[in-house]
Amino acid sequence: MRIRIVGAGAMGRGIAQWAAAAGHTVELCDVRAEAVADAVAFVRSMLERAVAKGRMSAADAEAAVERLVALDDPWAAGPDVDLVIEAVREDLATKAEVFGRLERALPASAVFATNTSSLSVTRIAAELKDPTRLAGLHFFNPVPLMRIVEVVPGAATRPEIPPLLTSLVEGCGHRAVTVADTPGFLVNHAGRGLVTEALALLEEGVAEPADLDRIARDVLGLRMGPFELMDLTGLDVTAAVIDSIWEGFRHEDRLRPSFLTPNRVAAGLHGRKTGHGWYAYGPEATGPAPEPAVAGDADRPVHVFAPDPAREADAAALREALAAAGAVVESGGWPSDDSVVLVPVWGTSVASAVAAHGLPAARVFGVDPLPAAGRRRVLAVTPAADAAAGRDARAVLARAADGEEPFAVSVVRDTAGSVAQRLLASIVSVAASIAERALAAPADIDVAVTTGLGYPVGPLAWGDRIGAARMLELHRALHATTGDPRHRPTRWVTERAALGLALTDPGTSPADVLGAR
Repeated sequence: MRIRIVGAGAMGRGIAQWAAAAGHTVELCDVRAEAVADAVAFVRSMLERAVAKGRMSAADAEAAVERLVALDDPWAAGPDVDLVIEAVREDLATKAEVFGRLERALPASAVFATNTSSLSVTRIAAELKDPTRLAGLHFFNPVPLMRIVEVVPGAATRPEIPPLLTSLVEGCGHRAVTVADTPGFLVNHAGRGLVTEALALLEEGVAEPADLDRIARDVLGLRMGPFELMDLTGLDVTAAVIDSIWEGFRHEDRLRPSFLTPNRVAAGLHGRKTGHGWYAYGPEATGPAPEPAVAGDADRPVHVFAPDPAREADAAALREALAAAGAVVESGGWPSDDSVVLVPVWGTSVASAVAAHGLPAARVFGVDPLPAAGRRRVLAVTPAADAAAGRDARAVLARAADGEEPFAVSVVRDTAGSVAQRLLASIVSVAASIAERALAAPADIDVAVTTGLGYPVGPLAWGDRIGAARMLELHRALHATTGDPRHRPTRWVTERAALGLALTDPGTSPADVLGAR
């Protein structure tokens, strides 16, 4: 295939390297001739690096470079061009002008693809005389390493174009997912679940960014916490994406932005690129403050209280783990006058358990029963708690069995569901809302998120690990406890819990029934 790439910046040159290495002839062009020369030199250097690392033979690298054709004129006639991939700046007028000029220069048989990450594919195509020839082909940076591409048909795109683009992408070694032309497409939309909920937790004073990041990494198993991720991406970019997706989905509560971001963006606290974001960067930066050492009495008796029968299994598991670590664990009955009381919560608050059961508020703390990916537990503290009792509860939770590393224990403010549950509930909920709107297939949602965002498991598969019924219980409890519509259960989770289906199961649609006739 002969591919013309218009735009020789970071994305354009990455796409050029990817396509040329896969055997395609690539015409690389830009309105700035020097950008093309720099891009060709960059691609050559990256291919040479691949050779040095043993990932490619010298002959294959040289052949790929020879397939790169530097064009002086992006609008040059190209009777043999099969596909154009536009990778210019994110501006509707600019992209419309590029495709308008290409439409006059290239044959009607050439397929047009835009690498837009945020603009409507349909609106870009609407500026063409023939809008049926254009679709979205959204790559992620760095293109050769991020092995996922979103194929986005516009409202008028010819039906044969998405399969053609999918075949191209997968023939070049990447995974293609077909996504509806909606704000954020798939990966950026799905990524809002983590970030928006983390910002909501910070708004509520549940924990500081470093603590929220530690819980995200050590309990949920994410490679980076949400605030580290925002600093890497740039808060200016993240805030713009959050706002555009929220506005595009007509102020959907599940996607609600935070009031915290506009002032930080205005102040230039964008993250790594400005030297300061949620964290400080540069040679003078010291990093997040270390967690305080565990200082309480690890031998104080502990009573694990199940607030309802559904939590008894969680309570029993915690009792067993603490007993195995040598803690003094009370069994049955009512807490003694000397014990600290630990309550495993699921979508509810510790305060509600104190009120419902008449527990001694000064000695009662919450514990998240989610199985942790690492050696961390989370202790939730109500305003009525005694600080010394809290230090003792933290010391008890830090205990480990002989030969095992002690647990790190994060201390957070009491909130419905605690931190990790709320983050996970939001991740699953946003993905489920994508599935129920049929914006992407369940399998594509999971593969796009694991590949594009680096999550340890896709959000729907993650929900299945917990179980559809238990996820629904969590969503309902969060919604009832907080009254916040952002936690409203999705139809996707509600139906699958009722029918005994997995969250990853696409289920039977009316179209399936009609097609079976």
